Amino acid sequence: MAHGGTNFGFYSGANTGSAEADYQPDLTSYDYDAPIREDGDVDNSKYNAIRKVIARYSSVPLPSVPSNIQKTAYGPIHLQRKTFLFDEFNFTSSTNVFESEQPMSMESVGQLFGFLLYVTQYKANGGIKTLLIPKLHDRAQVFISCPSDVTGARPSYVGAIERWSNNKLNLPNLKCHSNINLLILVENMGRVNYGPYIFDGKGILSSVYLDGEILHRWKMFPIPLHNLNEVPTHNGIMQVAYSARGKRLTSKYENTSREPAFYSGHFSIDKSSEVKDTYISFNNWGKGIAFVNDFDIGRYWPLRGPQCNLYVPAPVLKQGNNYLFW
Repeated sequence: MAHGGTNFGFYSGANTGSAEADYQPDLTSYDYDAPIREDGDVDNSKYNAIRKVIARYSSVPLPSVPSNIQKTAYGPIHLQRKTFLFDEFNFTSSTNVFESEQPMSMESVGQLFGFLLYVTQYKANGGIKTLLIPKLHDRAQVFISCPSDVTGARPSYVGAIERWSNNKLNLPNLKCHSNINLLILVENMGRVNYGPYIFDGKGILSSVYLDGEILHRWKMFPIPLHNLNEVPTHNGIMQVAYSARGKRLTSKYENTSREPAFYSGHFSIDKSSEVKDTYISFNNWGKGIAFVNDFDIGRYWPLRGPQCNLYVPAPVLKQGNNYLFW
């Protein structure tokens, strides 16, 4: 591979093996140790070795080696939690919701990328319960909450279910005077783009079982997280992104909950000559996606690795305030 580049947005694909469960999502970076690096640099041993061999057999002199792309560091950026994800939904009455006895796939609700939130309820009759999703594409975070809790308890994180392990998940005993809310946030981590499993539907693609019984009466809330550059009219999540604009943010990020949340911040570039390529480091962050000036620069998951930094090309940036949202 001469140049892999970057899987910006949700366009990172996925590999697979002999079985559908052998699912391996690609990273945002598609560098592949190519001689022309992700950011266009060529000052490396592999490029020089290839150039040396080509020069040996070329009948004409090779052109000069281009200089590396100029980069700069803009320093630490303070982020502020704007809202929890689940606060942006009205689970009892909502216009942007699909209802069905069985879970619907992401494609069935007209969505191609991003996340899909599944919500249902089960009886609070005590004891630990076992959750099983036989066919899940690709990764789910599971939460439970008690709607009758007078303290207004927030959804509690239980654990994750992943396509490549297809594990069962034990739901803890939750004392509740009403039915318990079950929230399953499913992420499309990239579509298989070759082989026998190329028809790679996303979301929950089977019935969901609790202690061997099928759960019914589902609500599906699409979270595509696309077109940030279009002012939203009905999607509360996208409105959060726009509410962050123009506000001065000074506090460091808050990381006190396993509940999904949105963070925003900004940094300033004084001169147009200072707009250069850069990278964002996500050390000590969990898992998510990042936008810079409405442009989705990709996914981050440093705890799983191996990629901990995302490439931000200069054309994404601008003189003045630059906004971050993830």
